[in-house]
Amino acid sequence: MEGILFLIGVNELGRLPRKKFSKEQKQDLMHIAVCTLLCQLGYYEYVGRDEENWPHFNELKHVPATGIKDQERMLKECIIRYFE
Repeated sequence: MEGILFLIGVNELGRLPRKKFSKEQKQDLMHIAVCTLLCQLGYYEYVGRDEENWPHFNELKHVPATGIKDQERMLKECIIRYFE
């Protein structure tokens, strides 16, 4: 799951780094992926890019506090829609 989220994040960023991504950047890329996926369900909205061209999102509503399995299932369904 983390690998797929990382790849979606890189895809949404739209470029590869000149050097390797730092640990913090990898976490940011996975966050970008989660926000992108949850945009499909109306939890986030894309608001634009910063001066370094990284995408940013606003939270529209809180993701329900369900169990980890339910959250993974929700993300898996969004991942499938993302690649369709």
